[in-house]
Amino acid sequence: MILKIITIPNPILKKLSEPITEITQEIQSFVSDLIETMKSYKNCIGLAAPQVGRSLQIAVIDVSLYPKPFNNHGQIILLNPEIIKAEGTRTGREGCLSVPDFTGNVSRKQNISVKYLDLAGNPVILETDDFEATVLQHEIDHLNGIVFLDRVTSLKTDVFRRKSGIDNKDKKE
Repeated sequence: MILKIITIPNPILKKLSEPITEITQEIQSFVSDLIETMKSYKNCIGLAAPQVGRSLQIAVIDVSLYPKPFNNHGQIILLNPEIIKAEGTRTGREGCLSVPDFTGNVSRKQNISVKYLDLAGNPVILETDDFEATVLQHEIDHLNGIVFLDRVTSLKTDVFRRKSGIDNKDKKE
């Protein structure tokens, strides 16, 4: 099922999400809906539970869906993710379904290690870099009540109005 995207200034986007304590059938079904929702939007490569109105520590990413090729680990489902190592810096333009009218230049860590549980409840440590690291940091921020606009250096020089906002036109047919 494709879920409705929550946009700023909805207060759930500023709230710290609840950790997953048990992986139930309802959680597994919700993750499937989250993936289906992510894939339904053109060029969408990550989605976090708060973006669809659920204050849970769940995010999904799949950098392989992006039109430009980047090194990546394919589809990743993260429960209770935590960045445990971060090095270097890279700055890039970010957009977000929950901030449909703007993009912005954001500085992120270049190389990260993330500890999380997979959908089977197994602990995983993932090391990644560059674009995939940026996407992971962006989605983990959502779980901590942070949107990319909170990370820009200057709202005047680092935020840009989209030519058109994200809406149903940006959904895949």
